[in-house]
Amino acid sequence: MAQEASIRERLGSRCIVLVGMMGAGKSSVGRRLANRLDLPFFDADTEIERAAGMTIPEIFAARGEAEFRDGERRVIARLLAEGPIVLATGGGAFMSLETRQRIAERGISVWLKADFDVLMRRVRKRSNRPLLRTADPEATLRKLIDDRYPIYGLADVTIHSRDVPHDVVVQEIVDALPARLDGPAAGDPS
Repeated sequence: MAQEASIRERLGSRCIVLVGMMGAGKSSVGRRLANRLDLPFFDADTEIERAAGMTIPEIFAARGEAEFRDGERRVIARLLAEGPIVLATGGGAFMSLETRQRIAERGISVWLKADFDVLMRRVRKRSNRPLLRTADPEATLRKLIDDRYPIYGLADVTIHSRDVPHDVVVQEIVDALPARLDGPAAGDPS
């Protein structure tokens, strides 16, 4: 537990922000990571749904992706101000320059990088993925990967999400964080 206490102390008021594609495991890994580090956990998508009083597919259908993304930016900014927390973001959140800058200022970004086959297997289990409601979900997912992976690659830490117990991925994050936590937290007077 000394490793966890050291991480919490060195984190200061910063957040640990999980980024990556839908199906990468951000929510399930994030909950376990928060529990391990004894930090609050928030799922940005859940918070967006709560704020809008609608599900994400309903928001996309009624208001469109642009309005969803605007709400997503606002919700993530509010959550980052509540640090230290563990925050799981939606797949498109890190694509926003404004959101990336806020995360850089207030947190440590962790990309859960998953291979196409792993993602496809996981997202097929759920029908609540508005961006995959297309005639060819596989081609859509490949295009999203091509578009997003270079941006996700800007994250502070990259962890390979694969079909292993979530606690293995959590341990890899815990092992990787100390190298990224050196120096004062954003906004700390030092």
